[in-house]
Amino acid sequence: MNMLNFLNQAKHNKKISPKIRLYLIDDDKHYFINNGILKKGFNPKFSVRKNRDSVMSAFSKMAFLFDEIIRLRIVMYSNNDASMKLLYLLNLIPINRKIRTFLDWKVFGPEFTRDMSRLFEVRNDVMHCILLNEVNYNIDKKISLSSSSGFKKFSTDLQKAWKTLLKIYIIEQEKINWKKLSEEL
Repeated sequence: MNMLNFLNQAKHNKKISPKIRLYLIDDDKHYFINNGILKKGFNPKFSVRKNRDSVMSAFSKMAFLFDEIIRLRIVMYSNNDASMKLLYLLNLIPINRKIRTFLDWKVFGPEFTRDMSRLFEVRNDVMHCILLNEVNYNIDKKISLSSSSGFKKFSTDLQKAWKTLLKIYIIEQEKINWKKLSEEL
């Protein structure tokens, strides 16, 4: 049994156990099993437009995957009371602490940790502004998101980080015992 077999089984199953909560990535398709329902997940084509809402949406997707990686490492795919308590706690933990935790757990390497920290500094600044022209992206030097070249560099780095994060998630996803999970379906 592998992920694709499990996914096919879930697609054809009339009733999925509400005890399963799992985000699934299959190449160019994403799915989310939650509360007994299989839904489409995020669009794997990650794009960000030069406006505050689009930038915040992109960071929300990344933060969601952070939490799902932590869930996979602690409670796997279970959707029980412990899982709900973990989700509650994860909402209380600042993103920078999650990024640091991933470094400590060796999920992120030092360079990717630095890149994610720089990107999420932009998120924090965007949260407290009205317009993107108030925000700088600090790589080797500060560049304004209001300039075309500055926003393009930020967008390119954000998309690269998204692709890397997806690969990291897939590594965690591959640790699932698909046979056992299919029996719980």
